[in-house]
Amino acid sequence: MKRLFGILALLAFVAFTSCTEDIVIDVEEGDPMIGVDASFTDELKRHEAILSYTSEFYNQDEIHMVSGATVYVTDGVDTAYYYEDAELKGHYFTDSVAGNKNTLYRLCIEIPEADGTKQQVFAESLIPDNVERIDSIVVKHFNGMNDTVPSVFFMDTIEWLYPYFQSLPDPNIIYMPMVSKNDTLLTDSLKMRMMIAQGGFAGYYVNGQEMLQNNKEIPIGYFRRSQLKDGDRIHADLFSVTPEYYYFFYSLLMSTGSNPMLGAPANVSTNIQPEGKGVGWFFTASVVSSETVFRK
Repeated sequence: MKRLFGILALLAFVAFTSCTEDIVIDVEEGDPMIGVDASFTDELKRHEAILSYTSEFYNQDEIHMVSGATVYVTDGVDTAYYYEDAELKGHYFTDSVAGNKNTLYRLCIEIPEADGTKQQVFAESLIPDNVERIDSIVVKHFNGMNDTVPSVFFMDTIEWLYPYFQSLPDPNIIYMPMVSKNDTLLTDSLKMRMMIAQGGFAGYYVNGQEMLQNNKEIPIGYFRRSQLKDGDRIHADLFSVTPEYYYFFYSLLMSTGSNPMLGAPANVSTNIQPEGKGVGWFFTASVVSSETVFRK
């Protein structure tokens, strides 16, 4: 029996130590494209566009930013220009300006080439309608069995953040909450964000009595109890986004990671045109906000 165990252990050791050769996937490369990460909302602020060039899959060199471009957004009547930051190459900002709900915007980018020509890419996106306001946000325990899983995972009590607002009747409106604590954004990574697709609950008062007759409460964020202090300011922004951005977000989320074998077997969607010339997304949204103070 001891000999059998020794053979099995040896086989296991061989199995785990013999497959150490790196597998290099032959990835077909094309011409560099323009990477676009641009936004324009109905908030009165400076909006940003970040432009870069794509690189080969295995290239570990520094990202090459796009400098000297002409960047602007227009609704066909009014136009707002993005100006390149003097210290942040490839980062472009508008003056303080706000877009309008239910308005289609076109982002235009012109990049001068060495031969005197210009490379042009563009994108169109709608600022959708949004709720009038968030009536309140409340930090409290999760009202359901699912509270057990994160509490055990974090070895801590979890406090959840719940919004209360009248949702729009349009089932195509997607809500994306962004949560901050004491002016520090907690949903700054893809994995920390969530989307609320109302579907059949469109038009209901979110987390109201009528909705709770057929559904559990919907949180928009959570906190570890040990990291909450009396007097902490909790701020929530509720973005209304298009279904197209919803699909882009989840395709990007599923394709993000260091292991290409674990990603989704498809290219991430983009609204940058012409096709094959650009990647990324021109993001538009309407935003409403609410704030509360945590009390123990």
